[in-house]
Amino acid sequence: MAPKLRQRVSLPTKEETPAKKRNEQNSFKTSEKSKNDSKPSSSTTDHSSDTAFRLLIAARLIAAITSYISDCDETYNYWEPGHYLLYGTGQQTWEYSPEYALRSYTYLLIHMVPAKLYWYILSFFHAEPNPMHIFYFVRCVLSFVCTISEVYLYRNIGKEFGIHVARIALGFSLLSSGMYISSAAFLPSSFSMCFSTAAIAAWFGHKYELAIFYTAISSLLGWPFAALLGVPIAVDMLFRKRNWLTFFSWVIISAIVILGPMIYIDSMYYGKLTIAPLNLIMYNVFTDHGPDLYGTEPFSYYFMNGFLNFNFVFGWAMLTPALIILAHYFLPLEMRHPAQLPFWLSLAPLYLWFLVFFFQPHKEERFLFPVYPLICLHGAITIDVVQKLYFHAKSKAFNYAVSITNNYVKCTKYVMIFAIIICGFFGLSRTYALYNGYHAPMDIMAEVNKLGMSQNIPKDMEINFCVGKEWHRFPSSFFFPSNNWKLRYIKSEFKGQLPQAYAQHENATSMIQPHFNDKNKEEPSRYFDVEKCHFMMDLDVGRITKLEPNYSHKKGRFRILKSVKFLDNLKSDPVYRAFYIPYMTEENVAYGSYNLLQNNKYKFSEKKI
Repeated sequence: MAPKLRQRVSLPTKEETPAKKRNEQNSFKTSEKSKNDSKPSSSTTDHSSDTAFRLLIAARLIAAITSYISDCDETYNYWEPGHYLLYGTGQQTWEYSPEYALRSYTYLLIHMVPAKLYWYILSFFHAEPNPMHIFYFVRCVLSFVCTISEVYLYRNIGKEFGIHVARIALGFSLLSSGMYISSAAFLPSSFSMCFSTAAIAAWFGHKYELAIFYTAISSLLGWPFAALLGVPIAVDMLFRKRNWLTFFSWVIISAIVILGPMIYIDSMYYGKLTIAPLNLIMYNVFTDHGPDLYGTEPFSYYFMNGFLNFNFVFGWAMLTPALIILAHYFLPLEMRHPAQLPFWLSLAPLYLWFLVFFFQPHKEERFLFPVYPLICLHGAITIDVVQKLYFHAKSKAFNYAVSITNNYVKCTKYVMIFAIIICGFFGLSRTYALYNGYHAPMDIMAEVNKLGMSQNIPKDMEINFCVGKEWHRFPSSFFFPSNNWKLRYIKSEFKGQLPQAYAQHENATSMIQPHFNDKNKEEPSRYFDVEKCHFMMDLDVGRITKLEPNYSHKKGRFRILKSVKFLDNLKSDPVYRAFYIPYMTEENVAYGSYNLLQNNKYKFSEKKI
């Protein structure tokens, strides 16, 4: 992708000195060596891939253990139905009502089968499986799958663009907060990120059959809109390669292998013929209300979000085409090998995605997940081109008189090192800011799990665990110690539709429960009497309304069992809440208290946790 460096000056004339000729010959040899270095040998690539795997698996497992759930869609549309499949209890959203059938149970089963195997293994050794441990086990599996796809992309970036670009992309990916939050998320967009990454990697490696199959997995089992990333692959096969037979053969094979079982499984769970991906597309594209009911954002939303998650890498990724064009005029290009993709095609997936999603009124952070690895790749290409331009300019300025300028790596490595260090600093700063400011709900629920395992809580008693304004930060029923614990909603200022528990019936997935709608209208049937709550999770930031009183200060009704600090966005400086800077952040942000409360009417425990 980045232009190959070749001889930087025209052929010498008769008037040129022999010394200058020798300098240019040395430069030519150096640039030829640089070209050869960009195409790694198999042994070099294997060794480098092994190192990449070790670095990536460490980073992704850290994310699996420490990241919090930032999107309530992950909790209520995936973890909660997954909990139902494993334990028979959980929250159901309207998307899982057979009346609408927007979500796929096949997708859930793919994640819950490893969880069930883990459960069986522990049970075989007479160990009582803790649901919270299963939650983190599934996250670790997701991180492993993400790592495999990233290593596969790394190997094929090395083949298509050179090992130098691959290493820069690896550095950006390792330290970005975007990959931190997306790699272990139980979301179709994260699933599509992994398999679309694998599809593009296969495409770069000229494994067209795999590219089609991985794209089908990404778009059919994961997120239907991820098929957009397969459009450049289709263009390449149909119009450049004119390999129509292979393309349509593998499209049909993929549909039979993936969509066939998917329709069967989903139809079995919903009790009627169901094609969940089609239903999702119909709702989002062809209804008069669609996703805009859940909020709209300005055009600038993804630019801000991109900078927060990838800082300067995101900006560099946006500039890649411009830098390629600039390099075309200043750096004479080698003729590309016929097997290599043209620049406009290999760059296309990222910008095609941006072109479609940037103009949608309804924007979510997770909608960019599928192209997160591509942002790192494009940022790396930009840095690679900058290095080449810098080397060219310095060589011209010194007229090849200084020997160090003839060594491309020594001359330009500081550009790469500086880019990775500065972006790594901002990436780690952002990651720690997220953990430090917003991890409290996970900590509180971990204590709930521990509390439920104690001898003070009756094992045969139904425990009502209540959430009000903090319903959207509840991480999932996997943190409950047993099925006796039930999630309850108390009325707050939120006026949209809340989930409700799955019916206690063996065919609950095929039953149409009342009080569901597809217009995000409030359903009063969801609300629970606060007086009957045994425990509550609530945030105290000193702001109260009639519907959202400060339960933590109602000493006669509740007492605090556990309190963890939580960032108060409204009272905090925007820069310091976004990026953690030692000493300075603590002086410029404010925290509230995320509290686990116990109803004083129920004396389960006499001491604080």
